[in-house]
Amino acid sequence: MNVLIIGNGAREHTLAWKISQSPKADNLYIAPGNAGTASIAQNLAISAGDVQGLVRAAQDNKIDLVMVGPEDPLTKGIIDSLDQLGIPAFGPNQKAAQIEGSKVFAKELMFKYGIPCAKSATFTSFEDACDYAKQQPLPLVIKADGLAAGKGVIIVTTYEEAVIALDDIMKKKVFGDAGNRSLVEECLVGREASLLAFTDGETLTPMVPACDYKRALDGDKGPNTGGMGCYSPSEFFTPELREHVMETVMKPTVNAMAQEGCPYKGVLYAGLMITADGPKVLEFNARFGDPETQVILPLLKTDFVNIMQAVIENRLAQVSIEWSDESCVGVVLSSAGYPESYKKGFPISGLSDVNKDTLIFHAGTATNGTGQVVTDGGRVLTVVAKGKTYSDARDKVYQDVEKINFEGCQYRKDIAIIEP
Repeated sequence: MNVLIIGNGAREHTLAWKISQSPKADNLYIAPGNAGTASIAQNLAISAGDVQGLVRAAQDNKIDLVMVGPEDPLTKGIIDSLDQLGIPAFGPNQKAAQIEGSKVFAKELMFKYGIPCAKSATFTSFEDACDYAKQQPLPLVIKADGLAAGKGVIIVTTYEEAVIALDDIMKKKVFGDAGNRSLVEECLVGREASLLAFTDGETLTPMVPACDYKRALDGDKGPNTGGMGCYSPSEFFTPELREHVMETVMKPTVNAMAQEGCPYKGVLYAGLMITADGPKVLEFNARFGDPETQVILPLLKTDFVNIMQAVIENRLAQVSIEWSDESCVGVVLSSAGYPESYKKGFPISGLSDVNKDTLIFHAGTATNGTGQVVTDGGRVLTVVAKGKTYSDARDKVYQDVEKINFEGCQYRKDIAIIEP
């Protein structure tokens, strides 16, 4: 079959790598892709946000199956457009994708159906938001309602910082229309983890849990990013805790979406805080995470295409999904200045010097006029290694991280340091 993957990050490179292992996948296309995906798929010069262009590409290339990586095309309704043409596509439709596209929608859903989450209030008025924030205990979390590339969540420790964050979101519109509404939330305390599950709208099958590192600098300092590293499975996310989250969060959410008239199919991603009062939802995503995908899919033993087809065809209950019992660690290499301004076009060396078992998933990369791989984004690469233990995988990945270089290369050195 002909398979089209939409997106250009390390997540999409990982999806392409996994799908390419299926005997069902004859021809692989990716739009727009990057320098890494070009080695296993045909890159198509179409933006992931160009829904009409992507739909035409699916028709022109006689695509039999579409995997949508990022949230933007999902919230723009690409699943709906492909479905109208009879092209099977993996992911929630536009109405269901609101669970990520609008934090207000997600929060109201959780409040209505008793899904555990942080106390929160929603505002369209900057002044009202500031007044509310000043009456709440610190720290606080300020959120833009809409999509903000993973950067629309700001933790503040003073009221002055809260006002600045709200001003940036609601008045300066640093995240565009995503800031038309804002949320002021209590700051949950505990250990953060991610649980993703496949669902066809009725059956839910959890993946191995993962721990993501959002802050730019070691020790969880610096600004929030799209993610600077990850490991899986989470050592503290026990089978009992996973079952508890499935029963109190994942299943109730899928049932709630059906009750609200927007049945959910695809991957449901719950960002969680494991608090003293139990697990609570920080946010929902309507797709695979980045960098979670880079450390989850290498542990998947079942044919990924079979799972995708089962979800689309409402028969996930018939598929047995198996996982490796190894540990997996991923470290993101980013451009100097990320997540703020950064430069592009620096040659990347050492990509062929890593251990043969190490995986390198490209994100912000391109090829220059001489065919050399160069930097082309904030997050440039995710370097991934597996091992029998977290320590084994961590040692392997950092040995190879040190072999890769480009001007301004920066990365966290504390990924997967497991607390006792």
